[in-house]
Amino acid sequence: MLAAATLPCIASAAEGGATRADAEAMVKKGVAYIKSAGDAKAYGEITAKSPQFILHDLYLVVYKLDGTVAAHGANQKMVGKNLIELKDIDGKAFVKERVDLAKSKGTFWQEYKFTNPETKKIEPKAMYCEKLAETVVCGGIYL
Repeated sequence: MLAAATLPCIASAAEGGATRADAEAMVKKGVAYIKSAGDAKAYGEITAKSPQFILHDLYLVVYKLDGTVAAHGANQKMVGKNLIELKDIDGKAFVKERVDLAKSKGTFWQEYKFTNPETKKIEPKAMYCEKLAETVVCGGIYL
């Protein structure tokens, strides 16, 4: 059973996708950079797809705790938009859930479905997030 549970991560890594460890490391790097460089500079670099914040299909997203996108490493058009009501294909309000989890847990993994920027297909995704002040910094992998 354990072997079966690890297959998606192994398959994803074998195909060149990022792993759970990659996502955790990227989010921690993003949090540290935001703390050292300041919000404006860090958000700009995340949104500009700075190579230090992109790995295969892994990118960072920063949300304010009201659901407004502060930085988005895959789609700069999302910056400034409030996505609190956004739902995945199954009707899961994943941004609202993410903000609620940030407020209650601080650090967490969340699963939902989202369009993979590399394949352009809706795929299961696991997002690792850490609360930072009044924001939540996230990086996800496709399963």
